[in-house]
Amino acid sequence: MELPVQFEKEMKSLLGEEYSSWLQSFEKENTCFRGLRVNTMKISPMEFSRKSSFALRPVPWTGKGFYLEGEEKASRHPYYAAGLYYLQEPSAMTPAAALPVEKGDRVLDLCAAPGGKATELAARLEGTGLLVANDLSNSRAKALLKNLELFGAGNILVTSESPEKLNTWFEGFFDKILIDAPCSGEGMFRKEPSMMRDWEEKGPDYYRQIQKEIVLQAARLLRPGGLLLYSTCTFSVKENEETLLTLLRSEYGFRMLPLALPEAVSEYGFAPGRPELISSEVKGEGLTEEEEKGLRLAVRLYPHRIEGEGHFAALLQKGEKVQEEKTPCRKKGKSGRQNSMAGGNLPESFREFTSLLKMSLDERRISFHDGRLYHLPEELAAENIRGLRFLRTGLYLGEIKGKHFEPSQALAMFLKKEEVKRVLDFPAEDERALRYLKGESLEVEDIADSEEKGWTLVCVDGFPLGWGKLADGRLKNKYYPGWRW
Repeated sequence: MELPVQFEKEMKSLLGEEYSSWLQSFEKENTCFRGLRVNTMKISPMEFSRKSSFALRPVPWTGKGFYLEGEEKASRHPYYAAGLYYLQEPSAMTPAAALPVEKGDRVLDLCAAPGGKATELAARLEGTGLLVANDLSNSRAKALLKNLELFGAGNILVTSESPEKLNTWFEGFFDKILIDAPCSGEGMFRKEPSMMRDWEEKGPDYYRQIQKEIVLQAARLLRPGGLLLYSTCTFSVKENEETLLTLLRSEYGFRMLPLALPEAVSEYGFAPGRPELISSEVKGEGLTEEEEKGLRLAVRLYPHRIEGEGHFAALLQKGEKVQEEKTPCRKKGKSGRQNSMAGGNLPESFREFTSLLKMSLDERRISFHDGRLYHLPEELAAENIRGLRFLRTGLYLGEIKGKHFEPSQALAMFLKKEEVKRVLDFPAEDERALRYLKGESLEVEDIADSEEKGWTLVCVDGFPLGWGKLADGRLKNKYYPGWRW
């Protein structure tokens, strides 16, 4: 592989004696690693490894990730459609694993598409608190929403806004923020050589300006004492240590922390940050002892040291100079719940459908908009976020069509088999599971009571795939058309 001359020069300076080993990692065949990360909202890693037919080997720094070996296409297995895992490059699993999210947290994934890190943050919240997943690109945010719904996340707000616009609603609101910043992508050259063209056209100088603007806006979104995880898939000191120095020298009182991983990062083969390579122009009169020591707590993932691609990650804590209680979502403008359906105003067809469920929804948090019903996160139930460009607020329950209610695909993925009274459960090896995912209607007389009819949750090995309508031993397919195989 022919690398850009200037890039090679910078890597020689960065790696020193390790440069030749790093260069050799580009020459080996089949050195790019595939991985999947288990969705712990649905299944434990141990149970998944027992059920799965894939050749798996644990990714040591995640606790939930596996190297996917062999040639089997994991994206074409019914378990993928059931949201049991997310396909993710092993190094890219690091940032979400290293941010210590706790139940009840308010979490922001600022550059979230396509959802690899956001889905893990949602799993860590276990249905509590609030996950705001944002991406400036509306088209990319649509892919993000699909992945979150596939995982069964309900306590979400999916937005497509600039960080500046988010600050008009959420300044000082979040407990934890993850920034997987847009970057020059140097760490992905081995896996995606086409990214070298973008590097030659733009390069680190272009991206570092964007990154500095993003992290300073994120600092405003974070509450005092909150944690921020910054990551990139690039090696450039300009985009990594120098961006962090901007935060450390900002008015927000940030300090560096070790990554919140099970073992010392050196145990995984991660390398420390390189503050000594920060340019004299950026560091000015020099780094303080605290700055230099702190920046070494950042980690660098190199493909010649680990089984994965290049990555960078660092954990920071905002200063607590200003003590303040957590406050509701704050906006410029009038607040108050819009189009509430609570208080006995829910459509009768929806009430009829909920008789099928063995779990209850908090009616105070159900809202109605454009014929659709949503179950809002508790953090947003009393808030008006009109004026903010968003794709989803909370769990989309379904749509009122005339006198009928049609449950959503998102609701099917959110539910568990045992929470629904009428279920059809296919083994993974039953070819009807694949036919269902293709949108076909199915003959199910062998597993369904001929007297049963109506909305039915369709599962594979006990994990929901979507809805169908049962009548006379036949299942009419209601799998969401946009997801069909």
